Formats: sequence, C-alpha cells, structure tokens
Amino acid sequence: MLDIECFSFLNRALENELSPLVIMASNRGTATIRGTKYRSPHGLPVDLLDRVLIVTTQPYTEEDLQQIIQIRYARSSYLTAPLLDLRSRCEEEDVSLTEEAHAVLTSMATQTTLRYALNLISCAQVLAQKRKAEKVDVEDLRRGYSYFMDEKRSVQWLKEQQGSLVFEEVDERLDGDTMDSS
Repeated sequence: MLDIECFSFLNRALENELSPLVIMASNRGTATIRGTKYRSPHGLPVDLLDRVLIVTTQPYTEEDLQQIIQIRYARSSYLTAPLLDLRSRCEEEDVSLTEEAHAVLTSMATQTTLRYALNLISCAQVLAQKRKAEKVDVEDLRRGYSYFMDEKRSVQWLKEQQGSLVFEEVDERLDGDTMDSS
C-alpha cells in the first residue's frame, strides 16, 4: 500500500485539470495509513477517500462461469445455429466443444481459475486435431490438464520437490571446486 507522501502526490494530481484516472484494489478493512498514526478504511487518507468510488466484487459462481464460457465460446451466427449448438463453437479461436466438454470446462474453472480453463481450450484443440476429431471432448481437456499445471498444483509440486531441486545451497568450505590456496 502507498504511504502518506504518495497519497499527497495523488491528491495533488487529481486536482489538476487533466487529472488521471486512478484505479486501486484493496482487500484491507480499517487499517493504518502508512507514515501516520491514523487508521481509516482501506488505509486511505480521508480526503482521498471522499473522492473515490468503491466497487465491491464477489467471486464468480458456477453459473457465472458457465455464462462467461458461453459468451466467450458462443457461435457468431445466432440466426442459423440450432439452439443446442449455441455453446459448442468458440468464436475467437474457432474451436468446437462437446456439451460434456463444456460442463467439464466449467467444473475446471470453479476448481482452478477461469483464465486457466479458457487457456486450456487451445491446448485441447491441438490434442483433438492430433486425434483427428472435429470437436474438443472431455478426453482432450483431461489430457491438457495433465500436461499443464494450474497454480495450486504447481505450488503443491514445488513443495513436494523442495528437497530434490537442482539448485541447492552449498557450504563453500566443503565444496571441492574451490581453488587450493596453499
């Protein structure tokens, strides 16, 4: 978080005729303003707090994720597409999804992140093309999931491999590669 001097600079910049648009994110409640003894909401000085618009955010629900995936991967020609096939085509990446793959993708987005699930589509498309399939299926998504780790699995793997990493701290006195000074 910024200190009181940075907030003073921002206040002065916001008073300018060509003031910038400043976007800040905070998950702090009432906190001490850095550089002072005072506490205020989000650790912001009161004069700056009077000028801000606070927008609360909520985590996505499973229905939200499903709608985002539907919007992102909806067919571009709504008039000619059958209603059931509306979710099966990715407009931006030209990828076809089966209904089961769409459900699994939504489940992956809830367990990992939406970004990871959406990026997994490109990998799954390559895997589907390799097996000469027209649509990305659950099998392709699962294979892609096994090839590329999300953040949680990556952290878990690093914790498991902590003792056997390639780079280790070495005691210089015991290192045999040091030059003999005698």
